[in-house]
Amino acid sequence: MIAHHDSGPDLVSRAGITRVATAIEELGYDAIAFSEHPAPSREWLQNGGHQSLDPPAALAFCAAVTSRVRLMTYLLVLPYHNPFVAAKAISTVDRFSDGRVTCVVGTGYLRSEFEALGVDMRQRNELFDQTLEVMREAWKGEAVAYAGTGIRAREVVSLPGPAQQGGPPIYVGGNGARSRQRAALYDGWSPLMLGAESTKRTRTADLASIDQLAEAIAEVRALARKLRGPDASTYVQVLTPQSSMREVTEAEHREHLYALAEAGVDDFIVRPPGHNVPSAVSHLERYAKAFISD
Repeated sequence: MIAHHDSGPDLVSRAGITRVATAIEELGYDAIAFSEHPAPSREWLQNGGHQSLDPPAALAFCAAVTSRVRLMTYLLVLPYHNPFVAAKAISTVDRFSDGRVTCVVGTGYLRSEFEALGVDMRQRNELFDQTLEVMREAWKGEAVAYAGTGIRAREVVSLPGPAQQGGPPIYVGGNGARSRQRAALYDGWSPLMLGAESTKRTRTADLASIDQLAEAIAEVRALARKLRGPDASTYVQVLTPQSSMREVTEAEHREHLYALAEAGVDDFIVRPPGHNVPSAVSHLERYAKAFISD
């Protein structure tokens, strides 16, 4: 939601978040999302990074000022978290929002942030899988026994659980083979089409074209049916260079959306480019008028 390192203070105020969240709901958008960067480096912030809020806390606030729109972590860096603490935070927001949470999760990529948080980046894949497994077990509301890296649970129970039975939907972020395999096991996939430079910076494989994306989506959905049965479904949302709607006409963007839909994409991620509340809301209004009303 906060797409700039120099976003104005009104965007991170009570009034500002309320205005943007209610606009998102009223204009017909499907979800509001917050990304996670608790301790980014100054270098990252000054070279394309952005400010961030704590996702569960920000989504809990948005739950109180909305009633329909889904509340999305985009994305929650699982290796940063103790799985029981993360499960409790997410289930609390899900309960207070009457079951509107969607979790987009990832392994993380910013080495300086891993170091600041005391997490071994070399273990990020192991920690990701462990955290997700334990979170889903905790959401069942039953006793969990688990021994793993840094944790030892002896018949612990997390109550109250989330409003959604079994927990919120899980979408896996990232483009690589391992991310696609994980996405097939869960509810959705959230790839990036941002070009080689951006994907290199975020430590994921490049998706250079919509044709390549279409092949990857077909692969993920076929694997999901193999692993979870013939009725398995995989929701796909995507972020592309046009997500900010910069330097592109409405006709070009409409063609882009049609091509993504043909490739199998279910949802397109919009990133308001505004540096303050008025510019962000203005962008959301223009985009909704041009594309959501369809």
